[in-house]
Amino acid sequence: MKPMEKFQAVLDWQLKHHSALGYGLVTLLTAGGERVFSAVVFQCPCTATWNLPYGLVFLLVPALVLFLLGYVLSARTWRLLTGCCCRAPRAHSRCCSGLRGVWVCVELTGSALLAPLTWVAVALLGGSFYECAASGSTAMALHLCPSPDSGCAAQLPLVPCRKAEPAEVQDLLLQLRAQSQVAGWVLIAAVIIFLLIFMSVFRCLSPVSFLQLKFWKIYLEEEQKILKGQATEHATELSKENVKCFFERSHPRQLNTPSIKEWQQISSLYTFNPNDPYYSLLHQFVNRKEDSGSIKSSEGVAMIPALGFVDSSGIANAFQL
Repeated sequence: MKPMEKFQAVLDWQLKHHSALGYGLVTLLTAGGERVFSAVVFQCPCTATWNLPYGLVFLLVPALVLFLLGYVLSARTWRLLTGCCCRAPRAHSRCCSGLRGVWVCVELTGSALLAPLTWVAVALLGGSFYECAASGSTAMALHLCPSPDSGCAAQLPLVPCRKAEPAEVQDLLLQLRAQSQVAGWVLIAAVIIFLLIFMSVFRCLSPVSFLQLKFWKIYLEEEQKILKGQATEHATELSKENVKCFFERSHPRQLNTPSIKEWQQISSLYTFNPNDPYYSLLHQFVNRKEDSGSIKSSEGVAMIPALGFVDSSGIANAFQL
């Protein structure tokens, strides 16, 4: 096999499994980032005043940032929001309110939770953040120190720095680490069980069979590749024509560029209609344009959880948005 053929095979495989690779890369980068923070940046102050807030900040604030980035880097977020406030009142109500909008937000939240939950789970397995936070907690001191007069509570904040005396107090570090790691494994198990249940429910609610679903995803991949190629070609031709007319001071020839309304119709959220099972909004638009010139929702349409991948595909990925 020639080098270019090998490269093309690798590229085709990457495009075919881009979703799984994306989630895997996010997980690995999150886990690696947590390890770097824990080993290089994090330094527990070992004081009763700062241990709890310092540990919680490192445990939860990066998770919050990753959660917000999950929304920002999702193409479906921008598909929902772009132009929503400037549309007609009726269209605005369809895209931003009601059960439809709530369900899209739930799906986006579920996808955005992957990275923050990975961060929290890896951080709990490492134990450093939890040890620092728990050692500065008054409630944890009452739980770990049986006698209030033993000086254990006063020495507990020094445990993460291994400066606590006597040795019995320093040994509490093992209990804190055990608590952190148990919480981490419980979180991982809960997330896996939750994903398994909901993925099973979503597949049970699928209106199409397993093989048709596979075909559907292949169709979307090919449609988006062709759409991007045609859009690039058309944009290049339009820009060349405009530049040429600018310098030659001539009138541009007519190019059939889609109107604002047509772009909006293929950019809204996908709904499934069992009477007209189209594979995308573009597919629906070209088949119904001659009849009504519109693809407005009709009776029987519904947002199916198993078909959420239709909105995730786009002419540009989230990083380019």
